[in-house]
Amino acid sequence: MAERHGLPDAEIPEASVDRRKSRWASLIWVVPVVAVAIGAWLAVQGLLKIGASISITFKSGEGIEAGKTRIKYKDTDIGIVKSVGLTPQRDILVRAEITREAKDLIVEDTRFWVVRPRITGGQALGLGTLIAGPHIALDPGKSTASRREFTGLEYPPPITADAPGRQFVLRAATLGSVDVGSPVYFRRVRVGKTISAELDPSGKEVVVRVFVNEPYDRYVTTATRFWDVSGVDVALDSSGVRLETQSLIAILIGGVAFEVPPEAKPAGPTEADAEFKLFPNRDAAMRENYTIKETYLLRFDNSVRGLTVGSPVNLIGVEVGEVSSIKLDYDRTRGSIRPIVEINIYPERISSQLRDRGQPDEPARRAQSLQRSIDRGLRAQLRTGNFVTGQVYVALDFYPKEPKVKIDAAKAPLEIPTLPGGFEELQSAVTNLAKKLEKVPFNEVAADVRKAVTSLDATLREVNGLIARVEKDIAPELRATLEEARATLQRAQGVLAEDSPLQGDLHTTLREVGRAARAVHDLADYIERHPESLLRGKREETTP
Repeated sequence: MAERHGLPDAEIPEASVDRRKSRWASLIWVVPVVAVAIGAWLAVQGLLKIGASISITFKSGEGIEAGKTRIKYKDTDIGIVKSVGLTPQRDILVRAEITREAKDLIVEDTRFWVVRPRITGGQALGLGTLIAGPHIALDPGKSTASRREFTGLEYPPPITADAPGRQFVLRAATLGSVDVGSPVYFRRVRVGKTISAELDPSGKEVVVRVFVNEPYDRYVTTATRFWDVSGVDVALDSSGVRLETQSLIAILIGGVAFEVPPEAKPAGPTEADAEFKLFPNRDAAMRENYTIKETYLLRFDNSVRGLTVGSPVNLIGVEVGEVSSIKLDYDRTRGSIRPIVEINIYPERISSQLRDRGQPDEPARRAQSLQRSIDRGLRAQLRTGNFVTGQVYVALDFYPKEPKVKIDAAKAPLEIPTLPGGFEELQSAVTNLAKKLEKVPFNEVAADVRKAVTSLDATLREVNGLIARVEKDIAPELRATLEEARATLQRAQGVLAEDSPLQGDLHTTLREVGRAARAVHDLADYIERHPESLLRGKREETTP
């Protein structure tokens, strides 16, 4: 071919040019193949990293943004929000992707919530979101069944599933100031918190769930008592004024405390979710529970003002019971109304033998025992426990000089005789004195004094006449004696005359005695209506 054109083969360049073009052409096809391989590899890696696609429904989508809001577990990223939309019910629907490593955390009872800055239970939570923005937190459940659709919590759960400790259930008549997040104290040390508070389905009590952290949960035994330490506990009763507080946090947001009563018998550990009674205060919680209760009836002839249900009943100064009921009894035959008071007495506070026996006396035996005590002078009396508040209590004591009273053993409850209280006795004595002073005939006494003065004046005139006659008939030695008698009578006349100082002082004294009697009567009446005046003094009268 080269010879045809008259040129040698070495002088023809086209062959070398064709070989270079084919080499570059083969290299160009490698680029897309590598790109496809890299893309496939990235796609495979992406698919391998994607663990699960989930959807979460929230009431509010504040701070949630697609492509920015992260899903975290223990402050570690495990997913990201892909889209934010609305449900048919107009809730916020969040679609997110969870990494493959966290796929096992997405189970039936997993919980989600949005972490935002909050102050609860005396603690500031989620402050890091002020800079980084809100994120969605995850609390894994214990179920083995998987799930892909969830309803988010509006508030963070008080306790996460992996928190060490135990929950307990408390029941109370009222909630007080206890709320979710309120602290739980043991010997004034914060050992847990309240995780829920709701009304019982029956509507008769409140159910409070508390969580006690490890290792303090071991101190909760079957003998443990829980009580409310919300706010400031101020008690102004017959025992005086008492002020108790737990901590500043408890004053602001309430709280719960627990302890074992000092006199409680050794008890074993309790199970999780065990139920306890939530007492209103520490005194009620630490009060010993008695299994034996005896009810007695008291009838008073005087006012029971200041006595309330729950007032203590003391026997020789020792509290043995409490007032359970206060009513009025109308006697049709006598046409009178008397207050009747029912009291509960706990015999276990009196006799230690009853603690082991654990059962009350038979009615007949109890009536015989009460009759023997009444024969020895047992009586009930109202006594003032606090002059500021005017509260009173029931005092049982022995008065051997009191006449014996026969009780009716067939009545239920048995009746204990009563005596007027010390204040009532003082008031009665003052009233009787005032009545006796009012009966004194001061006008008649003054008239009798005037008659006596008139009679004395006539006697003096007779003596003067006698002296005039005796001057002539009687020996001179008797004259001096009669003169002295006349001088004495003249002084007596001057003292007893109507215008004499003695007469004036006598009238003044009688008038002062009358005013004093009326003042004593008014004082007794005012003290009965205002017993606190013994300490505070008389209140100023305000002009309407």
